[in-house]
Amino acid sequence: MLINCIAYQEGKKLKDISIEEISDYLIIPGCFVWVALLDAELAELEKMREEFNLHELAVEDAWHSHQRPKIEEYGDSVFAVMQLVAMNDDELIIGEVDVFVGTNYVLSVRNRSKEDFLGVRARCEREPNLLSQGSGFVFYALMDAVVDRYFPVLDTLETELENIEEHIFVKGSARSNIERLYQLKRKVMALKHAVAPLMEDAGKLHRGQVPNVCLNTQEYFRDVYDHLSHINGSIDRIRDTIGTAIQVNLSMVTIEESEVTKRLAAWAGLFAIATAFAGVWGMNFENMPELHWKYGYPVALTTIVLVCCILYRRFKKAGWL
Repeated sequence: MLINCIAYQEGKKLKDISIEEISDYLIIPGCFVWVALLDAELAELEKMREEFNLHELAVEDAWHSHQRPKIEEYGDSVFAVMQLVAMNDDELIIGEVDVFVGTNYVLSVRNRSKEDFLGVRARCEREPNLLSQGSGFVFYALMDAVVDRYFPVLDTLETELENIEEHIFVKGSARSNIERLYQLKRKVMALKHAVAPLMEDAGKLHRGQVPNVCLNTQEYFRDVYDHLSHINGSIDRIRDTIGTAIQVNLSMVTIEESEVTKRLAAWAGLFAIATAFAGVWGMNFENMPELHWKYGYPVALTTIVLVCCILYRRFKKAGWL
């Protein structure tokens, strides 16, 4: 679905144009066309390939989507895949935006995401001096918008981890904490998979052999790289903390099981004493001592109760009961 198709010249918006008019504006000096598509069909991508002379492999990647974040060069053009990450009711939603950038065009194709880029377009149009740098600045603005949306997700994950940490030493909550930690770990890894490859490729846009379309905006891409590096470092710290929290919770499970074992052993000891006395005095031999003693039964019960009370007190003092 076509969202918009607009022609710009010298940093100013000329007009909204139709797809059929794209080729007419591409030949105008100092002019570039910015097209945005949502969940594009193959026929739409083929039309864009014809208008902008896109590389067929890049178009194929955009059609199949579900790609690993990457930035690739095809001659004088750049193809970028970025993942759109958002939180919705504690669920991590992963979308994708594919961006084709040439000297006189920018084509963005958004898939499986409700996160639009209307604010990016408005921001660029408010800064004509920067927009006059052409498609390279638009590419930066789109990437910057994607990266900025990682920060709220990161904050949400950190808050969720802090909430779990508050319940680590709550008795009886160890197993549920482990389940929550593993769920959080999956979310963190999903964000990691979105950030780490993009950070690696974004470094190529401000150092070394920079693509021609990004030559005038190297310092802007360095800022994006710094943001990605900061996010990636925070993700690694969260992963380490999750690993430590899981180990602590496993230890808490072991401690709780040990407490149960000690209680069972203590009660078994009490019953063992009673069983031992009852077993001895319950042996029905004719010549057994105290067999016909008048006070034998109450003395036996008193002895069993007294010994059990002594053991109970010792176990209680030792913390077993």
